[in-house]
Amino acid sequence: MVFNSNSLKLLSRVSFHKLHSHTAFPRNSNHNAVDDVAAAICDSFRRRRSWDAVSRKFGSLELNDSLVEQVLLELKDPNDAKTALSFFHWSAKTHRFNHGVRSYSIAIHVLVRAGLITDARALLESLAAKNRDPGAVRAVTDSLIDAVGFVSGSHRPVLDLLVQTYAKMRLTEAAFDVCCNVEARGFRVSLASFNSVLHVLQRSDRVSLVWDVYEHMIRGRNYPNAVTLKIMIDALCKEGLLQRNVDALDRIMGERKRSSHSPSAIVNSSLILRMVEKGHLVEEEGKRERVAVMVVTLLKRLLQQNLVPDSVGYSLIVHAKVRLGSLDSALEMYEEMVMSGFEPNSFVYTSFTGGFCKEGRIDEAMELMRGMEGRGLKPYGETFDHVIIGCAAGSGRLEECLGVFEAMLGAGFIPSCLSFDKMVEKLCENRDVEQANANLTRLLDKGFLPGETTYSLLIKGYAAKGEVQEVLKLYYEMEYKSMCPGLSVFTSVIQCLCRCGKLEDAEKYLKTMKSRLLTPDVAIYETMIASHEQKGNNARVLQLCNEMASLEL
Repeated sequence: MVFNSNSLKLLSRVSFHKLHSHTAFPRNSNHNAVDDVAAAICDSFRRRRSWDAVSRKFGSLELNDSLVEQVLLELKDPNDAKTALSFFHWSAKTHRFNHGVRSYSIAIHVLVRAGLITDARALLESLAAKNRDPGAVRAVTDSLIDAVGFVSGSHRPVLDLLVQTYAKMRLTEAAFDVCCNVEARGFRVSLASFNSVLHVLQRSDRVSLVWDVYEHMIRGRNYPNAVTLKIMIDALCKEGLLQRNVDALDRIMGERKRSSHSPSAIVNSSLILRMVEKGHLVEEEGKRERVAVMVVTLLKRLLQQNLVPDSVGYSLIVHAKVRLGSLDSALEMYEEMVMSGFEPNSFVYTSFTGGFCKEGRIDEAMELMRGMEGRGLKPYGETFDHVIIGCAAGSGRLEECLGVFEAMLGAGFIPSCLSFDKMVEKLCENRDVEQANANLTRLLDKGFLPGETTYSLLIKGYAAKGEVQEVLKLYYEMEYKSMCPGLSVFTSVIQCLCRCGKLEDAEKYLKTMKSRLLTPDVAIYETMIASHEQKGNNARVLQLCNEMASLEL
């Protein structure tokens, strides 16, 4: 078919209707002209004419979306796939045609249908590079799904390639968005595609997002294979959580069965523990309960698929109920489980101990600890921590708190910073800071690493008793350990020095504080002002008052 220049000029002014998602290819009154031009272009490319020759023939033709898409659809047969790709590149380079998402989608489907995966990947990379934000990613996903109706064949390979392309480009959030968008449209993403996303995330500095993707997989009934589990174990190692989570399994199944802990049990129990801890941080009770329901539902699914042993699954259900739901409800369920043959373990007992302590039911927690020993179960560090924190929070239980602390050391465990700080705080309130400091010395010999809060409490305790030397000793111990004393520490130090008449030393620490970009609070200024007034240093008093005013304190 031959076109003269006037015909082409006339045709270039034809308004072609643009294709939209969810619609069949349009036909209008000019469709015969469109078909003729599309057929002529296809014929030229099928004859393997050079780009220059094709450009001379169609040089005056103005391409638009409708015509480009018509040509690509005319060349959708696998035998014409390379021809379609040649036309796609010719139109972009010689006619400077800016391909839209839809023409990309059709071309990619044509190439995948013909098995030209490398070429399809190249187009997908170009498309992905131009569409990175969530809205654009959704548009690309929808376009690729809708294009299936025009190019016969399966959508799945194309969508999997899209996920893998975004992952390869390290656009992991976009890759995950594609997974979510595809599933929202009622289709599935292959496990290999999820693995590609997990692999890139695990090797990045956003390891925590690995667990969000893995949780999404399980909730969508995409269950892991050996490759998935290896990636997740690597993620646990990178986070430094593998040993902690294996220890949790030991407490459920017994250390003698440690060698039988499968990667699946380790990974999936780690997922549940993570979900429970995140849910525990939610303040709204209704939301916590919804998280509990979701966790229990997920655990039942894992049990059905034999992805966790029964003892692990049921223990984690109890743990989730205790941490996120009602303690009494968890107890009722636990009693039913025991009647059905469930064997209690240290992990479950510790969960209940923590639940009782949180609700202030310390006597029941203490009784539970004794019950563990009666069953031949050993309390571990977290068990003791719960009771220490619970006793320290209650009134009149300091002696019990100290007794549990001694029992913990006798069992070979070291308290957490949190539980030790609670005990130190209670001792300081009781004006027994010396015993608190002595206990710290004992723990330091066992490898305990105190934090700033520990030192702050001790300094505050000694400052309340006016023991300046002990205050400064602890301050310099913090400095020696490269800790950065905070506002509370400087407040205690300065107030103690002022009360003891060491105003010059107090000024020195105030200066040090400011040099470290710490802003003094009202308590410091009021203490300093009162001390200078007693000394008759009116000029300094005025200066400090002006500083307070400038800071709007």
